[in-house]
Amino acid sequence: MAAPQPHTPPSQTPPAPPSPIGAVAVVGLGTMGTGITEVLARAGHTVVGIDIDQAQAARSVAALVASTSRAVDRGRLTERERSDLLARVRTSADLDAAADADLVIEVVPESYEIKQEVFRELDRIVRPSAILATGTNALSVTRLAAESARPERVLGLHFFNPAPAMRLVEIVSCVLTSPQAVAAVTDLALELGKEPVAVGDRPGFVADGLLFGYLNQAAAMYEAKYASREDIDAAMRLGCGLPMGPLALLDLIGVDTARTVLDAMYTESHDRLHAPAPILKQLSEAGLTGRKAGRGFYTYESPGSSEVVRDALTPTAGSRTVPGREVRSVGVAGSGTMASGIAEVFAKAGYDVVVAARSAEKALAAKARIGASLGRSVDRGRLTAEAAAQVLDRITPADSYDAFAEVDLAVEAVAEDLEVKQQLFATLDKVCRPGAVLATTTSSLPVIACARATSRPQDVIGMHFFNPAPAMKLVEVVRTVLTAEDVHATVREVCAKVRKHPVDCGDRAGFIVNALLFPYLNNAVKMVEEHYASLDDIDAAMKLGGGYPMGPFELLDVVGLDVSLAIEKVLHREFRDPGLAPAPLLEHLVAAGCLGRKTGRGFREHVRR
Repeated sequence: MAAPQPHTPPSQTPPAPPSPIGAVAVVGLGTMGTGITEVLARAGHTVVGIDIDQAQAARSVAALVASTSRAVDRGRLTERERSDLLARVRTSADLDAAADADLVIEVVPESYEIKQEVFRELDRIVRPSAILATGTNALSVTRLAAESARPERVLGLHFFNPAPAMRLVEIVSCVLTSPQAVAAVTDLALELGKEPVAVGDRPGFVADGLLFGYLNQAAAMYEAKYASREDIDAAMRLGCGLPMGPLALLDLIGVDTARTVLDAMYTESHDRLHAPAPILKQLSEAGLTGRKAGRGFYTYESPGSSEVVRDALTPTAGSRTVPGREVRSVGVAGSGTMASGIAEVFAKAGYDVVVAARSAEKALAAKARIGASLGRSVDRGRLTAEAAAQVLDRITPADSYDAFAEVDLAVEAVAEDLEVKQQLFATLDKVCRPGAVLATTTSSLPVIACARATSRPQDVIGMHFFNPAPAMKLVEVVRTVLTAEDVHATVREVCAKVRKHPVDCGDRAGFIVNALLFPYLNNAVKMVEEHYASLDDIDAAMKLGGGYPMGPFELLDVVGLDVSLAIEKVLHREFRDPGLAPAPLLEHLVAAGCLGRKTGRGFREHVRR
């Protein structure tokens, strides 16, 4: 018998080291459960996959066999490693197979009733030291833990799809969760080569909490017939560098799953931005749940296929019958970064370009900036020195808009100030020849207000380039209720000639990209305000879990907090939705002069160059 140990008060008891996790049970062998099983087995863990549907279990095994075979073909596994990996995995239709597991991860359907039944059964089956993890991304971990006989051992372990490829894992604890359980699972995530992010218990956690609001707004935008599904998806891929458009992503996630997540988010937040768009309910109840059903926002070759096929909503090439106006020369009003970039784009495509600014010095500086940009292209081998010289020769600097007298297309790229733009359009109305197309590059202001400053509103259209214009492929083509059909056709033809991808949208605040992007950025700021997660964790979650090229706070600092605040104010005024009101933290930083990289400080400190 061991000698009795002196009693240590609970407050001084050192925390027990995290228990090593060996055997793992995965309950639910759908796509996510199968992926998690593969990740665990690759790391050397013995795994029992449990599913009451034996056919589903067989499909899971077949998927694992195929996945590991591809890994061998690509040199990522040896045949011996593959054989050992497959030997570490077995399946069962009986939950009792989890009896010896150190960790049980459930990934059954997003239903409290189903998950609670699983946890009640596991209470009866597993060892007292076993950790029970829910893979939910929508339901309350606290509520699930409270139903368990061992709530301190229950937490959330949210992998992202596809689990073998996605590095992010959100580890969700609640007030009932023991630190030892969190530490053990965090160590496991690191062992699996994942990036664990610790989060609290709220619907959507970090990544999905930001992602699903954005997806919901995209669905509502499509439902309102504001833009086509193809244009919405292309706008977000090309304008924001996202791997998938929002509607294609909804089809991949599952329209029904998205609706469930949003319902849970709305129940907690009562934010209209989280209230599921009616089209999500309509598609779900019709069984059009996305790729898994073969049809959702898009139509697929077969259920489970990723191959999109044409359907009744697919645009028909060459369906436009109105010819555009001839464009041989272009005037660009402005001398800043955007104006210079747009002028470079047109000159590279063979157009004669006039760059007009408020002074000869500014116009010459704009041409010099273009010359420097072309020089960098030469240095990188993207352009010959002769071709760069020819491009630069097509650009004529001018200190007066009178130089636009003979241009066929005038593009303004001046300050994002409505009064300034209206004054410019009044001037363009006087100096440009009849029939010239007048375009604004505004990203948030009403195009119709610019058009009404002229005597020819039918000739005015929005042509929103993205920065840097030479590199970014997207142009939002914004028609007002007065824009002539041939003006719209002209701009689309010009976009094709300058090798840009045009997307059509109506004249409302934010157009497509900013209307979807800035509420997402604003919600990220609110998360920090509420002390739910850190800047670094939120940025990591969106890059690793959502495939975003930059985290929201990195992007805000690049765009400029003042610019972001101005756009959010425009969106709030337009749609009058309380959920779109700018986050107070953003307003406070702007008031303090912390505008991002350009001032050396925004959400983070930056070295000014």
